[in-house]
Amino acid sequence: MPLTPRAPARPDPAASHRAIENLIARYAELVDGGDFAGLGALLAGATFTGSGSPVSGADAIEEMFRRTLIVYGDGTPRTKHVTTNVIIELDEDTAAARSYVTVYQALPELPLQPIAVGRYHDRFACDGTSWRFTERRVHIDLVGDVSRHLRAAAG
Repeated sequence: MPLTPRAPARPDPAASHRAIENLIARYAELVDGGDFAGLGALLAGATFTGSGSPVSGADAIEEMFRRTLIVYGDGTPRTKHVTTNVIIELDEDTAAARSYVTVYQALPELPLQPIAVGRYHDRFACDGTSWRFTERRVHIDLVGDVSRHLRAAAG
């Protein structure tokens, strides 16, 4: 009896939603922890677009974050990225997500405050077993005092 190839298993929708939510949360955790190498690894197969030109590849993304963000003595940018209103649209082995982000910052001379509010537009792909970012576009809608967060603003 000849063997017939099996169709690859489709990702489970509930598990896919959770995996994608975890990727979105992991991004926030890595930024707030100052782990720019981890960000590069997380986004290695993605194109990242923020306020500048699109950046692709682990090394380029890591370098972009190192060049852009101010890091303090504890090794972090002293921020917390809070992601809400997550909408995920699945299409078998690809997905799109939209979410809101609020960035808070506090320093000894800066009381806790929101410094930026915006949206993430993300795309993901699944290889059959795991999801990964393929694109992250950041749209900042409201800006507060980012002079202690962005090197260009501190200039």
